[in-house]
Amino acid sequence: MVKTAKAKTRGPLRAGTKSAPAAALPETVESALDRVAYAVTQGIRSGIFVPGQHLLEPELTRRIGISRGSLREALKHLAADGIVTLNRYRGAYISALDKKSVLDLLDTLEPLARLAARLAAERCDSAENKQRMKDAVAAIEAAGREGNRGKYLEQRRHFYDTMMKIGGNRELARVMPLSRTDLFRAQIERIQSELQRQRHLSGYSRIAQAVIDRDPAMAEREIKRHFEGTRKTMRELPDHAFPAADGE
Repeated sequence: MVKTAKAKTRGPLRAGTKSAPAAALPETVESALDRVAYAVTQGIRSGIFVPGQHLLEPELTRRIGISRGSLREALKHLAADGIVTLNRYRGAYISALDKKSVLDLLDTLEPLARLAARLAAERCDSAENKQRMKDAVAAIEAAGREGNRGKYLEQRRHFYDTMMKIGGNRELARVMPLSRTDLFRAQIERIQSELQRQRHLSGYSRIAQAVIDRDPAMAEREIKRHFEGTRKTMRELPDHAFPAADGE
């Protein structure tokens, strides 16, 4: 089990505070598991939750409107997905990734992202899909210019979702570890340099253009280039950005 990072994090979630507003759940989110998963993943993307943060069960049950038993069952599922970590004595907290876990995650995500980009480029054959791609990259660029890190993470996820929808492979959405990747991006977002942020941001416009131009080979190359930039950032980040793995 991975230890939590030593970097400063926000305190436990307090319901009803300005820093942790209750987000409205979509009407399609019905089961207790889905409601907890939505609240936690959206909380990570919006900055309400940060890696290493302790989750207080009474606050979560009141905020989401479910029983403690349902919450605990849902947290077990999120732990299996690597989004939260459960500790017998400390309870539940948002997972933090050590450096090897991040590199393994990138190695897993890259070929899936390349497939998503290639399929999107092959099938981006309508004005509607081209506009959806343009809108997705414009939204992530706007969030980057604003310096809104929570919004940036949300729009990053929307960018990938848009590519997958255009590509038409419904299984990709099931297997791409985007929620796990949200943890990594949230973990390093506060300590990246502006140069590193711009390096990451600039990749999306090149990927989008290749998709819009219907150039599958270029789309794959731009994904590869994008991930190479992320690995370069990994090499540049200080050790305290990551918790130590067990046994270190």
